[in-house]
Amino acid sequence: MATITRSDFANRLRERFGLTTSDALKLVDIVFDEIRESLINGEEVKFAGFGSFKILSKSQRMGRNPKTGAPAIITARRVVSFRPSNEFRQRVADKKSTEN
Repeated sequence: MATITRSDFANRLRERFGLTTSDALKLVDIVFDEIRESLINGEEVKFAGFGSFKILSKSQRMGRNPKTGAPAIITARRVVSFRPSNEFRQRVADKKSTEN
């Protein structure tokens, strides 16, 4: 399975819209910076037909060290959550069913 990088996104923008490589990279960085800043500020980010990103607060809880099995405290933290839209889920399911 291939990995798509920031540069790959920029190259696709460059090819599709005739941007310079520099401008395409700046555009990608601006979009990701806006998403990042919105999430940091507690805002949910939604893209119709794609999905939504939001920050979840996880409480402190007991866990186990996977190597030793010893009990360990997992500290409270904030994590990014992504929920795909129904349309996106369906497209992924359709793609997967054609590959089998």
